[in-house]
Amino acid sequence: MFTVSREIDFCYGHRLLNYAGKCRHLHGHNGRAVVAFEASRLDDHGMVLDFSEIKRVVNRWIDENLDHRMILQRTDPAVPVLQQLGEPLYLMDESPTAENIAKLIFDVAAASGFPVREVQLWETPHCCAAYRHKGNGDGRVE
Repeated sequence: MFTVSREIDFCYGHRLLNYAGKCRHLHGHNGRAVVAFEASRLDDHGMVLDFSEIKRVVNRWIDENLDHRMILQRTDPAVPVLQQLGEPLYLMDESPTAENIAKLIFDVAAASGFPVREVQLWETPHCCAAYRHKGNGDGRVE
């Protein structure tokens, strides 16, 4: 099995509703997404996936949708206030945990037809969450 990965750094803020810890407050992270791709065979260029394609699609999506935005649950009572102030938001149906943000990035890469295997989201240099989907051996997810 062949694998390639790309690290994508971005800044974001979030908070977790109905959570008793410090993350219940609005706060920010210097996050790093590590997106891994896998295939049992290489393409005609001898690659799993061209790094420039990853940058063109996945990096651009993160830059346009998540970077320097507050990632909040759609039902968060802060949403109307922040929208009224013109703050950039990305709204999720789920709680914006590191796990759910990793899955969000995974789903974007998979929807682009890329053979994504796993996305890790590092919230800090010491804390990481990951989303992985069982592959079928040919670089496509099941």
